[in-house]
Amino acid sequence: MNKHPNRSTKRTSSYLVTGSIIALIIAATPYIFYSYESFPKEQTWETFFFTYHSNWYKMVYVSVWTMMGKFVPLLLLIIWFITCKHWWYHVILIPIGMFAFQLFSVINDDASFVDEVEIWWLFPIMLVIIPLVYLIRAQLSNKLLGKDLKSFEEDLVTKKNLWQQIKDLF
Repeated sequence: MNKHPNRSTKRTSSYLVTGSIIALIIAATPYIFYSYESFPKEQTWETFFFTYHSNWYKMVYVSVWTMMGKFVPLLLLIIWFITCKHWWYHVILIPIGMFAFQLFSVINDDASFVDEVEIWWLFPIMLVIIPLVYLIRAQLSNKLLGKDLKSFEEDLVTKKNLWQQIKDLF
């Protein structure tokens, strides 16, 4: 006897496989981060495919440690962004952009200040995403509460104390 006759076993199996892969990647992130310990503690790393010369960090070990310190949070944030079902998930793009820029700065040996100026590169992204998220939220609350534009404007002009404003946000 099938308890859920409308539910496809193929669809359930697909969700199970996808969820298992995501859980495996998340569980492996400490191992991914500590993979830097397998790299040489020298300035040059020669392999059959390529030669890597660490200029800024002076050791391959330190260079990969710094890269993993940016890559692992970026990986986790990307997984969170892809799997998030909340209305505000676009905001996750801001830290994704920050860690992506930091990772790019680490890989780029010419960068002299890795963690100091990325906020200025992120500012245009924030200028687009933050109003977009609040617009989506306003439209969702408008549809859920059934308000029209006049009542929305009336709500904006009414004087409220700080606690009422915070309650309206959530």
